[in-house]
Amino acid sequence: MPADPPHGALPETGRPAPDLLAELARLRDADLPVRGGQVTAYVYDTGRDAVHDLAATAYQEMLEVNCLDPTAFPSIVALERRIVGFAADKLGGGSGIFTSGGTESIMLAVKAARDSRPVEGRPQIVLPATAHPAFHKAAHYLGMEVVHVPVDGAFRADPAATAAALTSRTVLVVASAPSYPHGVMDPVPEIAALAAAAGVPCHVDACVGGWVLPWLRDAGRDVPPFDLSVAGVTSLSCDLHKYGYSPKGASVVLFADESLRRHAYFASARWPGYTVINAGVQSSKSAGPLGAAWATLTAVGAHGYRDLAESAMKAAERLIAGIAEIPGLRVLGDPVAPLVAVASSDPALDVFVIADEARARGWYFQPQLSYQGSPPNLHFTLTGVSDVDALLAVLADAVRGARAAGPPDVPSDLVDALAELDLDGLDDAGFAALLASAGVDLDGGGDPEMAVVNTILDALPPATREALLIRFLSALYA
Repeated sequence: MPADPPHGALPETGRPAPDLLAELARLRDADLPVRGGQVTAYVYDTGRDAVHDLAATAYQEMLEVNCLDPTAFPSIVALERRIVGFAADKLGGGSGIFTSGGTESIMLAVKAARDSRPVEGRPQIVLPATAHPAFHKAAHYLGMEVVHVPVDGAFRADPAATAAALTSRTVLVVASAPSYPHGVMDPVPEIAALAAAAGVPCHVDACVGGWVLPWLRDAGRDVPPFDLSVAGVTSLSCDLHKYGYSPKGASVVLFADESLRRHAYFASARWPGYTVINAGVQSSKSAGPLGAAWATLTAVGAHGYRDLAESAMKAAERLIAGIAEIPGLRVLGDPVAPLVAVASSDPALDVFVIADEARARGWYFQPQLSYQGSPPNLHFTLTGVSDVDALLAVLADAVRGARAAGPPDVPSDLVDALAELDLDGLDDAGFAALLASAGVDLDGGGDPEMAVVNTILDALPPATREALLIRFLSALYA
């Protein structure tokens, strides 16, 4: 079967549908599996095939509907109202916007805060060190400044440090419910109260926890207050394509006050073309994710989400208990959601090697680099289908393999050389050759051995990591 040239023109004659679908299947052969629980990041599986099939059908039904103009396609208004209403009902009220994901939800919350509170000079966002990089991205795009505040030994945001960081240029204070790296809840009521006392909006990033914590509370678990019912919380983001189990491209940002929501909108009448008014960052976009999210939420229902949340949290608790039985490993923080970060307590046991050993056994454990008191670790996102016994067996076997292999052999001068490397002097091909010399083949396929790369990145300062990662992405797509 002929394949399209990687860097060429379209085929002169269109290829038949069976060939194209077979080609897609072949291209996906190297992808991680999206069902079954062996990938402990990126994907969320209910274990209910009928729900996923329904979502795919609903996505297809709305695929060609354009969310650009709600007056042309009133179905998108009806669906968005319903979805936002579901979220508001569980998360303390307010009004909101359906978005493509947590990054867009956060971008809109940051824009709304900036535009609702003009300040002299460059506006500032006060963030705990564990806050999601989407806030840095929003600040970068919107011309704002990030002020980092430390977290305590349990990786929770420090209210006193947050209060000390406020200035006349602060337009937004952020807390996480929970933070992604460790599944730890920030003290939202305290942070929201100090923000309110200073007259500053407070955003709660509940992208990962927003659609699991309320159901855990319903199931009788002790979930600290975090949503729009907390005094001082002015906006909140919640991803429905995480523990809402919708297909990717589904999130909601809620605002306690509708006037703040309007500051998230964008309109322009400064051209002779069609009327431009956008609730989100994108203009034209498919309503497929909107239809799929509505179908998923209503098909699972409240009872289903309580069951899924409780089974996911029980899986996390079983994982935590099992890790205590594996010498050399420890859990970071005290997770309140089904997110578990696992570090090594033995210098001879390298978590990045463990990740490679697990990948060789058909499992994906997400590596996280060290940062401001958080050591290098492996992140596990648990869902209702997580087979914890199998996961623990693979983890224990990967630990044995990592002990036998030892830490990565990184030349002592390589880190220094990379830190001083003139990246602007290398084109993409040259950078790809540099990666190949470190054992990373961008075109090799299969399961990459990333322990050496992650070890090198972990030894570099964040700014250098970022520069190298940008070059990696550029070379990957070249």
